[in-house]
Amino acid sequence: MGKNSLLFLVLISLFACEASSQIKGDEKKFDKKIMEKATFGAGCFWCVEAVFQEVNGVYKVESGYTGGEVNNPTYEQVCSGLTGHAEVAQITYNPKEVSFEKLLSIFFKTHDPTTLNKQGADVGTQYRSAIFYHNESHQEISEKVIRILNEEKAYPSPIVTEVSKLGKYYVAENYHQNYYKNNPNQGYCSYVIQPKLEKFRKAFKEDLKQ
Repeated sequence: MGKNSLLFLVLISLFACEASSQIKGDEKKFDKKIMEKATFGAGCFWCVEAVFQEVNGVYKVESGYTGGEVNNPTYEQVCSGLTGHAEVAQITYNPKEVSFEKLLSIFFKTHDPTTLNKQGADVGTQYRSAIFYHNESHQEISEKVIRILNEEKAYPSPIVTEVSKLGKYYVAENYHQNYYKNNPNQGYCSYVIQPKLEKFRKAFKEDLKQ
C-alpha cells in the first residue's frame, strides 16, 4: 500500500476506537446473549480461520460455505467453482472485547481485496474477497470503509470485495475445522498460512489472545 498504509491504518483505527469506546475491562467474558457474528471470505478458509482464531474477543471460528446456489455443497463441489459458493470463516465474537471495525481492519490487512476471484495461487470464485453481513449496521460500516479506502487510493487498484447479505450458510466438513492447528506441518500450512500468521501477529500484536 506504500505511502497510503499509514492513512489506511488511521482510518480503520478511528472506526474501531469510536465503536469500542463503551468497552470496559470487567465486561470481557463469554456471554451468548451479546455474541455477534461476522462472515468473511478471503481466499482459502484455512488461512482466514487461523488468523481470526488468535484475535482477542473471538470465541469461535468456523470454516464453511455461503453465497452459492447448491444445497449442502461438498468441498469437492465448491472447489469446482460451479456452485457459486465462497469459502468463508464465520466468526463468533464478543463486541465488548473486539469491535466489528477491528475485525474489518484485520480482514483487509491479511488478504488482497483488489484481486478478483484470486488470492495468491488460489484461483476461482470460491476464493473471492467477500463480506457476508449479518445486519444492516455491518453492511453500512463495510460499504463505508470500502468507499473511503477506494477514494483515498489506499491500494494501488480498486477494492473488489463483495458485500452481500448472508444467505444460506453451510458448515464445512469436520476435517476443515481447526485445520492449521491440527496440521501445522502440512505443506500449505507451512508455506502459506505460517508466513501470513507471522505478519498478522506483528501488525496486530496488541489484539492477540494472551
